[in-house]
Amino acid sequence: MSNYDLVVIGGGSGGVRAARIAAGHGAKVAICEEFRYGGTCVIRGCVPKKMMVYAAHFSEDFEDSRHYGWNTTVNSFDWSRLIKNKDTEIDRLNGIYENLLSNAGVEILYGTASLIDANTVMLGDKKLNADKILIATGGSPFMPKVAGIEHAISSNEVFHLEQQPSSAIIVGGGYIAVEFAGIFNGIGTETTLLYRGPQILRGFDNDIRNHLSAEIVKKGIDLKLGTDVESIRLDSDGRKVVTLSNGSTKTVDCVLYATGRNPNVKSLKLENAGVELGKKGEVKVDKYSRTNVASIFAVGDVTDRIALTPVATMEGHAFADTFFGNNERFADHTNVPSAVFSQPPVSSIGLSAEQAREEFDKVDTYTSEFRILKHTITDNTERTLMKLIVNADTDVVIGAHMVGPDAAEIMQGIAIAIKAGATKADFDATVGIHPSTAEEFCTMRTKDAN
Repeated sequence: MSNYDLVVIGGGSGGVRAARIAAGHGAKVAICEEFRYGGTCVIRGCVPKKMMVYAAHFSEDFEDSRHYGWNTTVNSFDWSRLIKNKDTEIDRLNGIYENLLSNAGVEILYGTASLIDANTVMLGDKKLNADKILIATGGSPFMPKVAGIEHAISSNEVFHLEQQPSSAIIVGGGYIAVEFAGIFNGIGTETTLLYRGPQILRGFDNDIRNHLSAEIVKKGIDLKLGTDVESIRLDSDGRKVVTLSNGSTKTVDCVLYATGRNPNVKSLKLENAGVELGKKGEVKVDKYSRTNVASIFAVGDVTDRIALTPVATMEGHAFADTFFGNNERFADHTNVPSAVFSQPPVSSIGLSAEQAREEFDKVDTYTSEFRILKHTITDNTERTLMKLIVNADTDVVIGAHMVGPDAAEIMQGIAIAIKAGATKADFDATVGIHPSTAEEFCTMRTKDAN
């Protein structure tokens, strides 16, 4: 049996950060991964998805460029070239993650790990004894019980399609569904987005949700709200015949389900150590990422707190500092900014107007909708929406939201201000950078009618 101060199960962003930092503090650390190091984000999530978003947006950029004097002709899109180049970059990043771990002195292991007890991990035929165990196994796509679901794919398989589908149905209304609807639509796939709810992006500010919904429809996505899939079958050509909840059918090349993710705990045998799980199967933890078992901890999506890569990284770092670096601290989950790389993109921090009005007595909102300068001499009718939420009693800005180009890049700076407790007066006193879209956050003076 090998003995360690820490054994990490899961080689994604949270697990890798925790392992590296703990090793840097002098701990003897091993990390176990059953697939590739980098986790969902690097291998089959944020990074390859963002590359596809870039690819999809060029068609619009080429069209806009004609109005700026460029004679641009685009003949076709090469899916296989995109996938090949994406895979090459993912291989490079996978190598970087392994190098970061080995350079930090972490022992890198491969295989499916499970618990024997509160201090012992089984990896193949090898037992690893650990003073502390960290679960960082992330999540996996949820596929509902629908007749013919075996004919659909999840967000894992979409990155490895051999051919671009000429038509696709995407099921879901969250980040992943909306993003892949934009990707497929942008590269020329006839795209239908189905969501059983009344509006996409549940949990976001309602103005943001409604604005994005209108924009993606303008761009050609067939958005069907209040609609779900009843069944899927194959026709004689191998295409998917999808029966919808309204009784209609639609035949497409690809059906992609993006209807949420479940904590990845099935193979861990957490019951052997008595680790408590929540209703969704998530590992329940306190603010220090400790489970009900003193020697076992968990970070990232497997805890179902905030399922974002930088949050998992923050949690892993705080865990390592606290328990191996003599620096007690915990991850702060308040005012975490996020982005949806839809087309146009969405970014947000803090409370929506609806959430703010539930929490505070007096709330002011400021909204601006406009056509950005770039589009004023093109045929592009896309409009940008920006919104601030203010606690009227204190003047503190408690939410900021945007739909439009560079939303994530702009919101990162706004997030710092809101995290620091900036007031609306601070925003008003800041000189805008002109001409830019971002300056609008400094020039909104008229309150919305409540």
